[in-house]
Amino acid sequence: MRVAFLGPHGTFTEQALMSQTDLSDAELIPLRTVPDVLDAVESGSADVGFVPIENSIEGTVNFTQDALVNDHDLLIQREVVLDIEHCLLAIPGQKLSDIKQVWSMPVATAQCHAFLRSELPSADVRPTNSTAEGAQLLANERNPGIAVIAPRSAAKLYDLEVVADDIADHRGNQTRFVLVGKHVIPRATGHDRTAIVVYQRADEPGSLISILQEFAARRINLSHLSSRPTKTGGLGDYCFIMYADGHIEDELVADALRELHAKQGDVKFLGSYPAAGEHAHSVREHADARWQQADDWVAELRKRIK
Repeated sequence: MRVAFLGPHGTFTEQALMSQTDLSDAELIPLRTVPDVLDAVESGSADVGFVPIENSIEGTVNFTQDALVNDHDLLIQREVVLDIEHCLLAIPGQKLSDIKQVWSMPVATAQCHAFLRSELPSADVRPTNSTAEGAQLLANERNPGIAVIAPRSAAKLYDLEVVADDIADHRGNQTRFVLVGKHVIPRATGHDRTAIVVYQRADEPGSLISILQEFAARRINLSHLSSRPTKTGGLGDYCFIMYADGHIEDELVADALRELHAKQGDVKFLGSYPAAGEHAHSVREHADARWQQADDWVAELRKRIK
């Protein structure tokens, strides 16, 4: 198994990936950017890819989500949630007052915005492709006055020191990562999530309600709903990205997707896969049972047709 991931070594992405014991023997392929990872999977140079997709502070990682929606035909295979601790790292001997520049990926610097404003208001913030890439660059150049926002583990890996730890703006910072591949949909586990993109047939009053009603009528919970530009139309041309509790093997979820496909402009399936964490399933299981009873009732009535 060849697994491409957002590198270099020492990223939070690699930490989350290493938590998956069934992938411990995989060949790991660190790549510079998320599009590089997704391209590797689509071309076949990697079997699966592992990338960040959502953060509890900053929300959706839009460059990942947009790439899956617009640029690739890949399916999410699973999700992994990792607790995130951002640290400020520098070469040994540097103090916070010495720092004049901060390097990291924009998603990470945004999560530490309050710290940067209060502790390093004059520091020049420069982007990198990943948190660990900044640490790797600093390790090679050994520049005084420069710090990086990166995982604590990157300090040991790249011979840096922790100048300040746990610098994110909010406690409980977590990032969701997804494993993506081609074609295969994992079997239902009873604790699953289904991701889709819905394109409206027309932008008109009530169009979003008509989409949401397909889920509400079947008691299917939506854990995420966002709108993004379609990139093919003009201003105001949006699609809706939805993550619903359940699996396409579930009759209710399948029925909702069938109705959306029939009524809306288009539906792109992004995957049904095991969900991270623990959730109560009693409501959905009850709704599934009621739907099955109703389907059996209709089937019995149809038998009487002569």
